Amino acid sequence: MALSSARKAAVAAVAVAALGGVSFFGASASEAAPGPAGHASSAPAPDSASASAVAVAERSVSAHRQAPQVVTRVIGKGRVDGHRWSVALEFHRTLPKGYTLPGLPDGTTMPGTSLLCQRMYIGGVRIDHQGGPWSDCQPVTGTNDPAPAGEMGLWGLHDKGLDGSRLMVANPEPDVAYGVITLTNGHRIKAETVTVPGTTYRAWAAAIPDGQTIAAVDQYDSRHHQLTHDTNWH
Repeated sequence: MALSSARKAAVAAVAVAALGGVSFFGASASEAAPGPAGHASSAPAPDSASASAVAVAERSVSAHRQAPQVVTRVIGKGRVDGHRWSVALEFHRTLPKGYTLPGLPDGTTMPGTSLLCQRMYIGGVRIDHQGGPWSDCQPVTGTNDPAPAGEMGLWGLHDKGLDGSRLMVANPEPDVAYGVITLTNGHRIKAETVTVPGTTYRAWAAAIPDGQTIAAVDQYDSRHHQLTHDTNWH
């Protein structure tokens, strides 16, 4: 359950329709056959340029094979109201088995070759688990899709994130280094932006205690220049 930006709400609505739930990353070898008995067979040695090209190709193939299909990076974690909380981004290089791209009103499906999931837990319970395993995921294209950037949401286990222990999660623009949440009691919570390795997908996350109200959410670059100021969160 979440109270988030209009764009994330639109994606969440599509996911609900598609998922029926609640929504919101071997080498081979060959051997030459022996020649006729009594005769030795030989092949010309490759020149240095050819050998270099072969070596580069082999390294490329090896790197491709070793690239993990699922990469997970913890964005933030801690304790709030006596419960452990955590947020992680989970990037699937290819659409996982059992996942179907959500449909759009015009009868087409959302574009995407990969999947980016935002896994949020409070007290060991995953937020939006009622919607199924993909309720907090959105399709993306490859490792550098700009679509998720700029989104922000306030998430909780009940009442659409309006009360109880909540998690503020932002998927900021590339120049955002950290976010600062100012509560109405004057307390400030700072959260650093974390990026999923090998991708441009990033987020920062912070926990909001039960009974506390957000006065403002600000984002800053690495030189501590304020980039955004938002007072629409409560």
